[in-house]
Amino acid sequence: MANIIIVGAQWGDEGKGKIVDYLSEKADVIARYQGGNNAGHTVVINNKKFIFHLIPSGILHKGKICIIGNGVVVDPSVLIEEINSLKKKKIKVDGKLYLSKNAHLIMPYHKVIEKESEKFKGFKKIGTTGRGIGPAYVDKIARTGIRVVDLLQPTVFKEKLKANLTIINFLLKNLYNAPCLKEKVLYSEYMDYAKKLSKYIVDTDIIINVMISKNKNIIFEGAQGTLLDVDHGTYPYVTSSSATAGGACTGLGVGPTNITKVLGISKVYTTRVGGGPFPTEIKDSVGEMLREKGLEYGATTGRPRRCGWLDMVVLRHSARVNGLTGIALTKLDVLDGLKTIKICTSYKHKGKIYKEFPKEINIMEECKPIYKEYKGWNTSTVGIKEFTKLPERARIYIKEIENMLGVEVQMISTGQKRDEVILLKNIYL
Repeated sequence: MANIIIVGAQWGDEGKGKIVDYLSEKADVIARYQGGNNAGHTVVINNKKFIFHLIPSGILHKGKICIIGNGVVVDPSVLIEEINSLKKKKIKVDGKLYLSKNAHLIMPYHKVIEKESEKFKGFKKIGTTGRGIGPAYVDKIARTGIRVVDLLQPTVFKEKLKANLTIINFLLKNLYNAPCLKEKVLYSEYMDYAKKLSKYIVDTDIIINVMISKNKNIIFEGAQGTLLDVDHGTYPYVTSSSATAGGACTGLGVGPTNITKVLGISKVYTTRVGGGPFPTEIKDSVGEMLREKGLEYGATTGRPRRCGWLDMVVLRHSARVNGLTGIALTKLDVLDGLKTIKICTSYKHKGKIYKEFPKEINIMEECKPIYKEYKGWNTSTVGIKEFTKLPERARIYIKEIENMLGVEVQMISTGQKRDEVILLKNIYL
């Protein structure tokens, strides 16, 4: 039995989708535990690209149970579109996909509020996706949220919708000078969603704990990354959920004593999307090369990602707050051909050296990275599946990461395709 949390160790976009897909072959259950359709996981199989926003990428494997947990906020229209897209591609969904009754719904007013409120933030914009994720989590914490289970109770749904729109429409009219939303239109729209999604809605916490009791292999799939965690990230430039390993327990209703491993996913360089501090950001031609060669554009929004060198201050922070038992490195091939590769070992701010992640956002915004330089390798690593066949300098670079982090490198991705992976350790043992 192995209950493995897959968590992003940077600012998201680390390649979790591919790693989850690869590990899903030997898993029985793949369960998503937080975030919403602001996340995008990309998997390439036989040169066909699959992009997932809500459904766990393990759905591509036969006979797997896929769960969308209570910690996820769900836009019904996006989920239905994703289900239909998979069915058109002959991917079986019914009987494999389960949606938690306790997951909260993203409503149209969440998207409107997010877009309108972002306009008020001026130069301090966070850079949200505009998909209503944050406001949905706000309503959840404020205890005014509408849950998936409410779709199955029309009277309850209508009462909650009416109460929420009273406040929302007041704000839209008087604060944002935006059009009001109509109760009848939203009610009709969501009752239609209820008909299409009802067969997927269950008590997912019961399902997953039964599977644990039967000693099944389970993957807990996270979205975004540690530095976007609402508690442990670069606040306020973060997402609205617990993107660290701890979110897997609350987001699925699983006790921490049932977790056996935590696998962190990290690129061999660093990226982030939107606003916020990024000490190792590269703003020259090398940064552009990483973006173009690494296809660093958001799977959800298409926004270009900011690119920079690998940051060990960030990774040490991730290893600590997640309790990483191993790490998977992705996009090694993107560094092919670079003459010099850098790793940030610490920060410097006003004469002070920071080896650990500073919590003060102003220090993160102003600090300068201290680098250690390595010679690059002048050959392709694309598709290599054995560590010993990597160029010597690539092996040195990977071992340096392992030694600096103090966490074992267990997987290395050497390309976009599903099988372009070096497995250094059986993750399930």
